[in-house]
Amino acid sequence: MRGAGGSRVLARAEGKTAAARLLPRLLIVEDEDDIREPLARYLARKGFVITAVRTAEKARRVLSEAEFDLLIVDIMLPGESGLSLMEEVRATTDLPVILVTARTETADRIAGLERGADDYVCKPFDAGELAARAKAVLGRVRRTVASAILSEPDAYQFGDWTLDMGTRTLTRGADAPVPMTLAEFRLLHVFVRHPRRVLSRDQLLDLTAGRSADPLDRSIDNQISRLRRRLSCRSDPNALIRTVWGAGYIFSAEVRRL
Repeated sequence: MRGAGGSRVLARAEGKTAAARLLPRLLIVEDEDDIREPLARYLARKGFVITAVRTAEKARRVLSEAEFDLLIVDIMLPGESGLSLMEEVRATTDLPVILVTARTETADRIAGLERGADDYVCKPFDAGELAARAKAVLGRVRRTVASAILSEPDAYQFGDWTLDMGTRTLTRGADAPVPMTLAEFRLLHVFVRHPRRVLSRDQLLDLTAGRSADPLDRSIDNQISRLRRRLSCRSDPNALIRTVWGAGYIFSAEVRRL
């Protein structure tokens, strides 16, 4: 009987472990103890599996040892900026990121969005709002992955350019791939999926990051400027991405799905 009871206990323990693996895994990087620790406890009660650290160095070590579904990182960290950590993460993974910023850090917030942050919250923030934003970001990621699996072609071709979705590279003819940030890749991906259609800034923000614009958010405009430089031709630098004054932008090329 004791052996059977032990088996039941072991089965329950294994069931709990399997269930935990299905819960979203969040890494919080926040140096202020009075924010990090209560936030970690709150999010754990809301159904997340939480790892919380106070420095970018520790976060980097944890990221090398385990997989996570979402990174929540404060921009102002001791020793290294949260933006620097996010940029490194974005260079090698698709891990979604929510930035935590002070209300006065407009330039840092815009820089983070331009580098591919999925969302941001401003201090002081409500833990319930952050939990809702985390669930929204994770939901968008799941829908995007499911949609990509069902409908994404191997590549898009426009003119002599090719955007390869498998390798996430942009090439022109036989030239070497053109370097792009994740945010620029997302923006070009939206354009090639919606060619010859006027897209407003709100639509572009929604399609690339799943959020609405605010009056201070110029990240889309800055990304478009950089993307134009990458796609420019000498005769007309704005040939592929044109401004429709008062309405938004239009990707004017004919696009083929390969």
